[in-house]
Amino acid sequence: MDPIVPQLEAETRRRRRALMFRHRQIPVRMMVPNFVTLLGLCAGLTSIRMSIEGRWELALAAIVFAALLDGVDGRIARLLKASSRFGAELDSLADFVNFGVAPAILIFTWALGDLKSLGWICVLLFALASALRLARFNVANDDEKPKWQSNYFSGMPTPAAAIAVLLPTYLDNLGFSEIRTNHVFLHLVLGYTVFIAIMMVSSIPTYSGKLLHERISRELVLPIFVAAVALVALLVTYPYGTLTVISLAYLASIPVTYRAFARKEAEMAGKPTGEELAETTSHADMRSPDMPAAEAPAAAASMRVVDIRPVDPKR
Repeated sequence: MDPIVPQLEAETRRRRRALMFRHRQIPVRMMVPNFVTLLGLCAGLTSIRMSIEGRWELALAAIVFAALLDGVDGRIARLLKASSRFGAELDSLADFVNFGVAPAILIFTWALGDLKSLGWICVLLFALASALRLARFNVANDDEKPKWQSNYFSGMPTPAAAIAVLLPTYLDNLGFSEIRTNHVFLHLVLGYTVFIAIMMVSSIPTYSGKLLHERISRELVLPIFVAAVALVALLVTYPYGTLTVISLAYLASIPVTYRAFARKEAEMAGKPTGEELAETTSHADMRSPDMPAAEAPAAAASMRVVDIRPVDPKR
């Protein structure tokens, strides 16, 4: 047996025995983000019920509402300094229900149910891909990576995938009713759903926006207010058209994000690391003023440190 296996098992047992909260009484602010997460979970479960009853408009609205709540619960936790391991686990489970199970049930009851087992396998792959995506995200949080990579996700995040995979339903409500009745279009919807599932488990970088500054300049305050109000008004007044534009714009941004990530990665790979900078500095310090720069590495390699202190006799 590998000698490290018992150590890993002991560490796992220690973490499982660790208390979720160190104090008997916890601040009320620690509960606020979890309330928001639970509210989003209720919206996801309601969406499943609405899908089973054939009320797809309400099911879609519940998923969009859950996505909006998912976008603010983590930020609320950071602003209130209420982040916890319990909240992270609850958020991950809620995301699987809201953006993995609920969209799959909606698509299957809306149109893919006509394809029987083939449609069920398709939505099953989507739900499994969302679970795998969330598991990989939780593991990746423990890995150390450069700060600039925090601005990118590895693969499509589950909330964005849930909004994007429902694009055929938006088009159906915009008047393209043949998507649900024509078998050719149904198979296109099938392939599109599998494509979104593959995007979730892929390693293609997508923009996360985590490094956006929480402070903004005064000149941008009013434009941001106007843009936020306009977006909400468009979602309420023209929900399907707005969601269609958002989904298409997000899908179109993935190649742009990929090129930006590759360019940034190449730029960072060309920069010397801290050890290389320290070694270069030490070589520059050891070079005499009259010594050419090309001879500095050879002179540094030939130098030896000699201890001239007397050696104490062994006792």
